[in-house]
Order: sequence, then structure tokens, then C-alpha cells
Amino acid sequence: MAVSTKPPSGTRDFLPAELFRRRHVVSIIERTYQRYGFVPLQTPAFENLPVLLGKYGDEGDRLVFRILRRGEALARVLASDEAGEGELADLGLRYDLTVPLARVVAQHRDLPRYFRRYQIQPVWRADRPARGRFREFFQCDADIVGAVGRVAEVEVCAAVIDALIALGFAQVTLKINHRALLSGLIAEAGIAAEAEATALTALDKRDKVGDDGVLAELAGRGIGDEQGRALLSLCTLPDAGGEPALAVARLGESLSTEAGRRGAAELGELFALLGATPAGTHAVFAPELARGLGYYTGPIFELAVPDLAGSLGGGGRYDGLIGMFGKADIPAVGFSLGLERILLVMEERKMMPAFAAGPDAVVCWMSQTRAAAIAVAHALRAENLAVEIYPEDHKLKKQLQYASSAAAKAVAIVGEDEAASAEVTLKHLATGDQRRVPQADAAAAIKAWS
Repeated sequence: MAVSTKPPSGTRDFLPAELFRRRHVVSIIERTYQRYGFVPLQTPAFENLPVLLGKYGDEGDRLVFRILRRGEALARVLASDEAGEGELADLGLRYDLTVPLARVVAQHRDLPRYFRRYQIQPVWRADRPARGRFREFFQCDADIVGAVGRVAEVEVCAAVIDALIALGFAQVTLKINHRALLSGLIAEAGIAAEAEATALTALDKRDKVGDDGVLAELAGRGIGDEQGRALLSLCTLPDAGGEPALAVARLGESLSTEAGRRGAAELGELFALLGATPAGTHAVFAPELARGLGYYTGPIFELAVPDLAGSLGGGGRYDGLIGMFGKADIPAVGFSLGLERILLVMEERKMMPAFAAGPDAVVCWMSQTRAAAIAVAHALRAENLAVEIYPEDHKLKKQLQYASSAAAKAVAIVGEDEAASAEVTLKHLATGDQRRVPQADAAAAIKAWS
């Protein structure tokens, strides 16, 4: 039976044109993060399974790719009478970049007090593939570890908005909420504390399913209609003139719990400080926003653009995560951009630069001029040109056909006459313009052709 050459479901091969676009986007994000003082970090593709499990909630844990034990260790487990899932796997592919960061901070005690790291690497989730949803995808994270208060939150929000503006997203919206404020809303609506997580899961779908859909899901989760309507009423804000700090303040005044009021106060400070950054005009208060990852403890963020279902990324404060690895709690806040969604939107909306598919020049030669042609190719590369040298001793016609098929801008022909006189014949493939120039002038002549 023939082996399928398709990549596994939910993964892709990246051919040159696609990789060019990805690197274009990544380079802009990296430069932006670096301007904010973030330094790079890389972590292994897989982690010890206990590092990953218990950090994302039950649904997230189910989406972690497990890696089977290997060799004799696997054989021993298979031979036992109790070969359960926990015994079969000891490693897992990383689900996100935040938990690996928390492990790194817990492991390395010599990091700066305020560790500002960015990380752009693939993550894996055993999810059902769909349009724009993959099992292997890249995240572009920026986090600040060790800092309490609003300044760190402002910094990560400003960095991602700056990056998206540089990519051409002028109308991006930064949705912001607070986990403590959400707890206050749940209590105010009369929903039991033990049902908070399930209620927030339903509330977070409000943008997708509407109020009736939220009420139906709440009912299916055992939460009464009266409590559900009270929750939605609290999340339906009166007009605040486009001032998110005012909307937060008004909602906070209606809450009776200390947690809810504290969340509202912290959000008010955050919105006020964001006004001094590029993120200020993009930030809105979204009381229904309840990101699913269980490790968030303070403000939470999500990015949206017009006419796009789903988000371009999100994040929040997670002050308790690092402490789960046996170290004292260390405050942290971060933001993650989803590279795949960004690329999808940019391609659909024609926001990508043109891909320069071929080299600047292909050097063509004859059997007697091979060494001279190699020298010409390296001289052109020294002038920052992308240059191929035709690899085999073929007729000139065949070499020219290859250069055209490779989408080269020009060919540089080194025949016997050219080699003897230290010259090169240049041909612009798009126009047919041809000239013979000294080898020292060849790079300038190629650059002059558009």
C-alpha cells in the first residue's frame, strides 16, 4: 500500500511563498517586542506531562498531545495488568507557551527580577481541525514576570497593539475584563460560587450565540433563567460615551462583593494608563469576556478585528501559575498573538507584500569557465544579491530556460570571451535588455533593473 504524502491532519507544509509571508509577519512582531525591551526565549517542544496537566482546565487537558513511553519502559507498561493512560505516556507536546515560561522561571533562579520575554514557537493541541484552526500552530507571546500593578499590563497591551498597527491592522479592538469583576458579576446575579466556571464558559460565547444562546446553555448547565437574565443584565452596559473607565466605574458601583469592586477599580486604573499608549484608542470594556484558561487571576485581554469570527490573540494576568511548580507565587502578565489567524486575515484582505520568488541572478557558464563563474557568483553575493549558479554543464539555452522558470530577475553569462576579459554578459529576463559589463560593475547593473 502506498504511503500518503499528505502531512498529518491539522498540520501543513510551508512552501517558499507561504514561508516568506510568515517570516515577514514574525519579523515585524519580533522588532516590536524588542523595542519594548522583551528578550527572546525558546523551550522544548515537549514537556514532562505533569508540567502541562492541571493548568488548562479539564477541556484543555484533554487536548494535550501525549507522547508514549519508549523502549523497555513502554514494554513494561504494556505487559502489566494496569496499563492506563497515565502509565502509557510520560511526556506531552506543549499546549501553549505560558506554562513552559512558568516552568523556566521556577527552574532558573538567576533571571532578572523583572523578566520580559518574548517567544515565537509552535504549540500543539489535539483539537478537531477546521478553517483557520490547526493542531500545530504558532503563538507569538510577550510576558513580564515579577511585576505587580498596572504598568506591566499596559506594556504587554501596548506592545501587541503596536505590532498589529505595524502589520496594517488599523481597526483592531482590545477587549479587556477582569477575573475578580467576573466573580462579582456571578455573585451579584445569584449564581452559586461552585457554578462560576461553568457560567463563565457560557457567558464567554455571548458574541457568537447571542443572549438566547447564553440562556439556553446556562439552563443546560443547571443555572436558572432568573439568574441567567440577571447576569446578562449586569453585562449590558449603559451608554458611557465611549469611555471604558466610566463604564467600569458605573458597573463597579452596582456590585456588592469586595472582589467585584476591586476588579472594577483595577480596570479603571488600567484604562486610564492605556490612554498614554497606542493601545488607548483601541481598548474597550467587555464585561462578557471570560477567557477559558483557568490560570488567569486579574485583567484578561482579547483582540478582535471587524468581520472576523474569533480573536487574533489574548492574554491576561496569571499571578498563581509559577507557584504551582513549588516556588513562591510570582506575579506575571502576558499576551499571545495567534500567528495563523493573523496570516489568514492578512491574506484574505490583501495586506501582504508581494513575494519575490526568484533570485536576483542566475550565473550561467560553459565547461571551460566553471571556476570563473563561481568567482562571479560569489562577487555578486558579496554585494548583497541573491544569486544561484547553474549547477550542471548544460547548453546555454537550457540554462536560460531554467533561470526563467526559477523567476530570476537576470542572468549573468560567463563565457570564454567574458572570462578572458573579466567581464560578464547580463540579461534582464523581463525586458530582454542585454549588456556586457566589467565584472566589477555587474552588481550595480543588476540592482538598477527593477
